[in-house]
Amino acid sequence: MKRITPILLTVVMVLCLMVASERRAWGYVDPGSGLIALQAAASVVAAWAYIVRRRIRAFFTRKKEESPVVLPIPRPDGSHEAA
Repeated sequence: MKRITPILLTVVMVLCLMVASERRAWGYVDPGSGLIALQAAASVVAAWAYIVRRRIRAFFTRKKEESPVVLPIPRPDGSHEAA
């Protein structure tokens, strides 16, 4: 614990100095960036609606009981018998 304390204090001090000495960034945001964000939000909503729709449909529909698949079993004499 005695070794970790100075290291943590140093990390916190460095982070504070980085935040205090930040400069203003003059960035450019492309007009298409808003459209990409809108498209991402719309795709999340569409995926959520699809999942909810499937769950609601599965809740209200009854699954048919499928008959078991009968596979032929080869016999040593060459004929086949249903299992």
